[in-house]
Amino acid sequence: MSCQETQSLIHGYMDGELDLVRSLEFERHLNGCEVCALAYERHKSLQSLVRGGSLYFKAPAGLERRLHASLSNIHRVATKAEARAVAPSRAWAWGGVAATLAAVVILGLVLQTSRPSQQGLMAEEVVSSHIRSLMANHLTDVASSDQHTVKPWFNGKLDFSPPVADLATSGFPLVGGRLDYLAGRPVAALVYQRRKHIINVFTWPASSAGHDSGVPAKAATRQGYNALHWTQSGMTYWAVSDLNSRELEELVQLLRRAS
Repeated sequence: MSCQETQSLIHGYMDGELDLVRSLEFERHLNGCEVCALAYERHKSLQSLVRGGSLYFKAPAGLERRLHASLSNIHRVATKAEARAVAPSRAWAWGGVAATLAAVVILGLVLQTSRPSQQGLMAEEVVSSHIRSLMANHLTDVASSDQHTVKPWFNGKLDFSPPVADLATSGFPLVGGRLDYLAGRPVAALVYQRRKHIINVFTWPASSAGHDSGVPAKAATRQGYNALHWTQSGMTYWAVSDLNSRELEELVQLLRRAS
């Protein structure tokens, strides 16, 4: 079974839809393929995240007011139309239009309010990966404080070469690195430390629209963890830790100067 076929069957396997033979072939491939195993673990984490309800958001207090205002405007439009002495059938038509417009406005406002942004979903992913690396005793695949040991370790395992900086003299010693799976692809996870705080720095090639190194890092907080996101020199970066935001920003600035 190829990697492409295995990853296309992940959802079927998780939902118990594969027959016994295909399930055994799937499991046999996972046991021998680190990339597909990472993809499978990522899908399981996302499934738990969705079922846990953490992606649902409470509507803000102003939503009810905005809905009432929008419905009042629609009602005024329908009232003016009815006042033009149109035929009863036309009046009924305006009532139908008003109801349709009301439904569209309500649906649009609710979706706009409750749907997480793409960056918000990505923040959930990287924080979940950070937590999993701490819980599963799988912080590093290559444990070393030497950047010349960590960087070559990724050769042949990824389709890019991740930048690796030695920041020990600045108070952020390198602990090692590992493979991870984010944004639907294998990525590099570089592990740094600040006192007793572990920091995961995830990196992979940026999209064609995300190469602006002058844009400040964007901050997010999930489950008590701080996350900073930026792009530079054609690479996407996410730094995640329970470290305070000021010191995490200090690490980010050091990494940006080193890249």
